[in-house]
Amino acid sequence: MQRHLLQLWVLATLGMVLAIAGGAFWWEKQLPAQLRNAIANQDYKGCIRASDQLAALQWLGQRAPAELALCRQRHAEQLWAQGASSQALDLQYKLVVSAQGDLDNHRATLNQWQQVIRERSIRLFRQGQLEQSLTLLQPLELQQRESIRDLRNTFQEIWNRNSVEHTRLGRLVQQERWWEALDSLNRLDHPWWQAKAEEQKKRIEIGLDGFDSGTEHNQHAVQSSDVISGQELDRAVQHQLRQAVEPWDAFQAGCQSLGGQVKEDGPESVCQRPTSRP
Repeated sequence: MQRHLLQLWVLATLGMVLAIAGGAFWWEKQLPAQLRNAIANQDYKGCIRASDQLAALQWLGQRAPAELALCRQRHAEQLWAQGASSQALDLQYKLVVSAQGDLDNHRATLNQWQQVIRERSIRLFRQGQLEQSLTLLQPLELQQRESIRDLRNTFQEIWNRNSVEHTRLGRLVQQERWWEALDSLNRLDHPWWQAKAEEQKKRIEIGLDGFDSGTEHNQHAVQSSDVISGQELDRAVQHQLRQAVEPWDAFQAGCQSLGGQVKEDGPESVCQRPTSRP
């Protein structure tokens, strides 16, 4: 009696297992068609849901169809077209890591999108939108950790350097130290900060024009006969500039080549001949 009951229990259990396995196998056979229908209807959430179910049933031996990766690819493309670049990049990156579908094509798409984001970020940075450019790079940090970190650091370093130099430029212009101001102006290497310094640039040009004529030095205590200025000094400075010397260094070298020394005359720097003592 007990043996008979045991046999019945074994048969019932085996039947239940076979029924479950058969049902799962049947459901697995239906999923590829559901995937194709979801793709055709652009129901990418349903497609991904069906593909996840299919992936869970792969232990039965059924090889995952190409649709398993295709719906993720189409969804990523849809997100990218809608401007949801962060989500699109994340999904495309996961697709590459999963090694499903056409891996070379998936990787090429990911590289292309990453390059687009980098170019957009650089464009924003050059337009003076530092925070926006850094935010745009965030989705790439996990995908290209070293290169993106270096790019972010470069953006920050260039921005900080130009900010400090622009402040210094304003102070030099205010003090009418024209050659030093020109040197500071030429150190600005970011388009937005260069445009921001346009007013200072005009003032420097006017100041240097006045310096060449020697008129501004008559207002100071230095005797005009001791001041080297005008075309003579300008030619000497221009000669140094043609040697790729920085403007302030060119002013000092040009002054020295004429036998003068750079002196502070009030807020300005002038080229003055050494005064002979009696």
